[in-house]
Amino acid sequence: MTRIRRRALVAAPFAALAAPRTLEAQGAWSPARPVTIIVPFPPGGSTDVTARLVAERMAPLLGQNVVIDNKPGAQTVIGAEAAARAAPDGHTLLMSSGTTLTINPLIGRNLPYKPEDFAPVVHVATLPFCIAVKPGIPDTIAGFVAHVRANPGKVTWGHNGRGSFNHIAGALIADRIGLDWQDVGYRGDAPQLNDLLAGTLDSILVGGATGLAAARSGRARIIGWTGETRLPNLPEQPTFAESYPGLVAVTWFGLLAPARTPPAAIARLNAAGAAATADATVQERLLNEGILAAGGTPADFQAFLSREAERWGPLLRRLDIQLN
Repeated sequence: MTRIRRRALVAAPFAALAAPRTLEAQGAWSPARPVTIIVPFPPGGSTDVTARLVAERMAPLLGQNVVIDNKPGAQTVIGAEAAARAAPDGHTLLMSSGTTLTINPLIGRNLPYKPEDFAPVVHVATLPFCIAVKPGIPDTIAGFVAHVRANPGKVTWGHNGRGSFNHIAGALIADRIGLDWQDVGYRGDAPQLNDLLAGTLDSILVGGATGLAAARSGRARIIGWTGETRLPNLPEQPTFAESYPGLVAVTWFGLLAPARTPPAAIARLNAAGAAATADATVQERLLNEGILAAGGTPADFQAFLSREAERWGPLLRRLDIQLN
């Protein structure tokens, strides 16, 4: 099991996130130039894929191009800082994940940004994780758990580095079920997928796109998902919550603007973003990546962020996970 060193946590004042007012009396707003979405991950990952799908649909609704600017590094801190410091004029957005605005504020010290540096625009999607295993490792949840318990400290699992959301999801699984497994950090999904398919890594805990790629290769099997319910396109694949009620670990994607962005701009961007998440083609393409479209108002998104901080805070007070 992940060993624990207690430490104080940075407060996560999501309740203080900038809450945009309604569009009343603010007048219409339209972007005067292309809108940039900063993605704090490299191209090709789930966050990037989601951002590009949404940007493609938002562009005609806004009457401007919507471009993606990948700024990876430092567990999303580099991209988040760049977005926080951008001009609050509606032309720069952050495609945040749960790592950026749920986990980092709880485990990071001296972050160059705070949750209140951002104004929620729209909750874009949620992403359950899955565990995929190499041949020779039991490919059911019950079988896998029994195997790990019979081989304490020997079964390896890959994640995206200490403090990443899938690392914390794995720590939650270990804490809840009582597993002693050996975690191995990687710089992204691709290298751990390569090691799993090569047989040098026993299992990975990753987002759906990577897990599905592993399964499609024929050299790995998905044993289960960490969402509340089964994915509608994969009804035969179980969730951990079915065997362990309440064991749910999902990350999220959402668009946020720098704080003090005009309410009219927030309202227009929300309308475009919500329409993009409601688009049937976008939803289908996301679902094929194991991603579930969300949507809603800025207030809905702000309330979601507050609930996430409250949900993960108690666990992180007991774990020794620190931001790399």
